[in-house]
Amino acid sequence: MPKLDFRSPRLFVDAPLAAGAGIALDRDQTNYLGNVLRLAAGDTVLMFNGRDGEWQATLAGRKRPDRAEIVSQTRPQDGLPDLHYVFAPLKHARLDYMVQKAVEMGVSALRPVTTRFTQASRVNVERMRANVIEAAEQCGILSLAEVHDPEPLERWLGARNGARLLVFCDEDAPAADPAAALAQAGNGGASGIDVLIGPEGGFAEEERALLLKQPRLVQLSLGPRILRADTAAVAALAVVQTALGDWG
Repeated sequence: MPKLDFRSPRLFVDAPLAAGAGIALDRDQTNYLGNVLRLAAGDTVLMFNGRDGEWQATLAGRKRPDRAEIVSQTRPQDGLPDLHYVFAPLKHARLDYMVQKAVEMGVSALRPVTTRFTQASRVNVERMRANVIEAAEQCGILSLAEVHDPEPLERWLGARNGARLLVFCDEDAPAADPAAALAQAGNGGASGIDVLIGPEGGFAEEERALLLKQPRLVQLSLGPRILRADTAAVAALAVVQTALGDWG
């Protein structure tokens, strides 16, 4: 893993990045760089777009920075493990936290699914995408997790690729060594991994029945204590990344 520069500000831009290119900054970026960080023309930042790697850029502008000149690449583009986080949406701040932590843990897709006991009635997909970008900016991440629109759990189960490993975080599963349970999955995540966390009220019986019929299923216990859904996300993804993901 290359050494990261955590001192330079990082910005996501939705524009091609190459040496010599000029990038216009939007109003929020201009305000952040000029008024919050107190940067001016001639100062340097790091930029990425999720496609072309990370680049050093020099700020330009009269009163405050309003554009950047791309200088040189600092890191080539990388990829994310084929790890999807599937979850029943939470409310507001807890959803923000969960999205940010899932991104930090290396997921490549966020898939909200609605269940009978889902408490959040609406999902702000654009806010989720903003949290993905913020987490990537702060943690040196180059590839952005894809954010999917919400869909009913039954529809997602009916359409998912059965060759993918489904890690069902089940509070009713026998408490056992989760790493050992994942090790029994054979070739692990060769065809991709879906990690599923349910709502705070748990799954309805008919939902559990559908889940238990899925091919390549691992029922995973997260220990003897009941975890909040946002805590369970971090715990489950840490175990999966350790046993089958890119932590090894």
